[in-house]
Amino acid sequence: MIAERDRNTRVCNDKCPCTDNCPLQGALSRIGGKWKIPILCAIHQDGATRYNALKRKIAGITNTMLASSLKELEGDGLVSRRQYMEMPVKVEYSLTDACDSLIPILAQLAGWGNVVHQFKRSDE
Repeated sequence: MIAERDRNTRVCNDKCPCTDNCPLQGALSRIGGKWKIPILCAIHQDGATRYNALKRKIAGITNTMLASSLKELEGDGLVSRRQYMEMPVKVEYSLTDACDSLIPILAQLAGWGNVVHQFKRSDE
């Protein structure tokens, strides 16, 4: 039991750099890419959000990328899609419980990004 817990808490396995079932690579494959994190952040900020509201909020995203990214996020269990039976069709996207646990990690990553950015500026 302890060995399993230790293995799960390590960032990479003993065969680094990140090969063969690396949990970090698995996580990054679910949230990686240009648009997934902005989508998750927008939904987190606004709560349940309709497609067109996401499209307006995320500058530069195309309909194709928004639709495919939402589909992938839904498939990975990070976003849930709720369709209301009314005309015109109303669909809302919200974060799942699994994604709610990801938000503090993204906040920490953003904090790290701010520190690195400030450090880089002071070196110039």
